Amino acid sequence: MEQQIRTRQVTKEYVCRVEGEFPREHIECIEPIEVVSYKIGVCKVSPTGKDCRTEFQRLSYNGKTSVVLCRPHTGRMHQIRVHLQYLGFPIVNDPLYNHMVFGPKKGKGGIVGKTDEQLIQDLIKIHNAENWLGMDGDAEYSMFKGRDKTDNDEEGGSQRNTPSPKEKSPVGSDAPRVTSPPSLIASTGYPSLRPLNAHASDSHTSMVAVDVMSKNITVCNSGLVPSDNCAVAASTQTSDGVRDYNYQARFMTVDEHCYECKVRYRDPKPKDLVMYLHALKYCGPGWQYETKLPEWAGEEWREPGDDQ
Repeated sequence: MEQQIRTRQVTKEYVCRVEGEFPREHIECIEPIEVVSYKIGVCKVSPTGKDCRTEFQRLSYNGKTSVVLCRPHTGRMHQIRVHLQYLGFPIVNDPLYNHMVFGPKKGKGGIVGKTDEQLIQDLIKIHNAENWLGMDGDAEYSMFKGRDKTDNDEEGGSQRNTPSPKEKSPVGSDAPRVTSPPSLIASTGYPSLRPLNAHASDSHTSMVAVDVMSKNITVCNSGLVPSDNCAVAASTQTSDGVRDYNYQARFMTVDEHCYECKVRYRDPKPKDLVMYLHALKYCGPGWQYETKLPEWAGEEWREPGDDQ
């Protein structure tokens, strides 16, 4: 199957729900696509991009949004989403390509109105404002910006690499700021990471790693041991069998010297975890696999809370 995909013997069909009334006639988009930034994952239509071809066919229209069948003939990054944006019919809940950051027309016709560098800066700023709560009350640190040395850092503290100037996160006065006490962030009461060898003095000693998805592991001074009431089995070491996905505080570890342990992110809402783009059918020489249409692809389906 991998060889068939590489040699383009596999046809793919996707279904999506887009804004507006998509044309009834068959649409083919052959605009080349280039990657603006691999780091944050954003592309755009560009004359200097790679050859690209996607076919579109409208399946239904409910008066506000359209369900569209998509057939990509190439495999560029975000190909369907970028071509739909270019045509002026972005996916309804696409958090990236259905956004005013691409300009008043959201990138329709390939018109963005800003340089690639400015687009990257604006996307990073939006991402930070919408998803990030800060570290120890300071919102100037983010996963896109290396942590600079402060007065509270020791001279021997670890240094983080900063991104290239093209992708460096801007620090603006309108960035979200959090004034929560440090105790809400670092002092959680969970056990800190312990060296597997209690007598080792090497700073690179391996730390205890805990599988938070499994119930059969507990933490002790000497490392990882099976729990008294759970046996180690094949099902607990793979995706098979019953697993407990509830939060269990005893499996949580926090390293007071770890930058990532102190970064706070907003929990996504259920609607943030779904995008109306669905892989419907794959066909190859002698085989075919097709899935059911998702609920949101129904002809009369409407967005929850939509009065129209």
